[in-house]
This record gives sequence, structure tokens and C-alpha cells, in this order.
Amino acid sequence: MLHRILVPIASSDSVGKFIFQEALDLAKATGANLRLLHVLSLDDKDTPSILSLMNTPESKKRWEEFEKPGLDLLKSFANEAIAAGVSTEYSQILGSPSRIICETAKTWEADLIVMGRRGISGISELILGSVSNYVTHHAPCSVLVVQSSTSAKSENLK
Repeated sequence: MLHRILVPIASSDSVGKFIFQEALDLAKATGANLRLLHVLSLDDKDTPSILSLMNTPESKKRWEEFEKPGLDLLKSFANEAIAAGVSTEYSQILGSPSRIICETAKTWEADLIVMGRRGISGISELILGSVSNYVTHHAPCSVLVVQSSTSAKSENLK
């Protein structure tokens, strides 16, 4: 029986919405609680530099602008899940997505992680790594990697 489902949300595009919807449907069917997680990665090209994290009014404003889209997305999804009758909480954390997802699953005692994948493979995966691959091999619980319909369509075109 599922009681706690962790849902890492990686983006604000339709893939993130698709993953959330899959997890929400599963939570409704099983009566599980959801924990939505967005990780602000230091490796992302849009991440403010360490120097910009200094405690000045300009750096504080830049940081708030950086974290706002993720928080807004989490709040929107959480409100949708709560309206559907699913107990939901969310958090946004700075760090390595792979490790943060696994640590959160462990400390929150998740029964399942529902996540998507970016669809990288081959040399790109070796160089960049794969969050879903890491989580699948290191998570303290089961992992459901959802193939989004958007990714599936683009793969079929190749």
C-alpha cells in the first residue's frame, strides 16, 4: 500500500505537468499523500553565481527572482492536489537534484518516487549524468519513471 509519494518537479513545461498529473492520479487511487519537490541546481545555467548570493539588496532580489518560478509552480500543483482531496506538501531545495531527491525520499519515508526523465542518452548521459538513472539506483524506495507523451512523440519521430 502506498502512503507517501514523492514527486520531483523538474520544469514548468508540459512534461512537469504530465508527471504531476500521473502522480496525482496515483495518489487519488491509493489514498497516498504527495510531497512535491523542486530542486534548484547549482549546475543550471540560470542559477545565480555564488558571488551573487552575498547578502546585498541586489543579490536578494536576484535570488528571489530565481526561486520564484519554482515556488509558484509548486504552489499551483499543491493547490490543485489539495482541491482534489489529496494531502499535499511541497518544498524547494538548493543542491544536486539526484542526491536531494534520494535524501528527501529517505527522510520523508516515501514509499514511491514518481518522476520523469529528460530523454538524454548515449554520450550526453555519460557527460551530463541522468537524474532518473541515479535515483533509480540509489533511492530508498521504489521509483516510477514516467515517460511523458511529449517525449514519447519526439522519440517516435527520430
